[in-house]
Amino acid sequence: MKIALTAAFSALLSFSATPSAASDPQDVFLSRLNALCGQRFEGRVVTTDAADADFASQRLLMHVRDCSPTEVGIPFAVGEDRSRRWIVTRTEEGLRLKHDHRDPEGVIHGYHMYGGDTADAGTAERQAFPVDQESIDQFIAGGAQVSTTNVWAIEVHPDRMFAYELRRANRHFRVEFDLTKPVED
Repeated sequence: MKIALTAAFSALLSFSATPSAASDPQDVFLSRLNALCGQRFEGRVVTTDAADADFASQRLLMHVRDCSPTEVGIPFAVGEDRSRRWIVTRTEEGLRLKHDHRDPEGVIHGYHMYGGDTADAGTAERQAFPVDQESIDQFIAGGAQVSTTNVWAIEVHPDRMFAYELRRANRHFRVEFDLTKPVED
């Protein structure tokens, strides 16, 4: 009995002294995204910038799909426009967010695969993605210098809310999706 208790106590100590992968906020965040796989949710614009009026007047729908332990693809529809897809990928340094824009036939259009990598561990609920150099170069080439300071963020609050956000000087755009009410389409 004493040997069994000693072995159990030693196992408990070694378990608590070894950090688990699940304690990494980025791994927890990605697993929370994966837990939503296959589901669709409606959202609404919660910011009041006049530039958001077009989005705010349409149905906003996200569909979490294309899921794996290292990547999640999330198509984002604004009304009938289904050209947007967010891609969150695990890298060796952290997480990466890219924006995949394609027309209905799947042809790339406009700005494409822009985004950034996390600069810190973030939290299990929120990850921020400052614009990367590749995206800055793309924005400058396309005449969108204002976008060269973008910071995107995604939040996942299980069983409650998912948020997508864009911030830069004089701009704040945020959409929140209700995770309590999955929708069929």
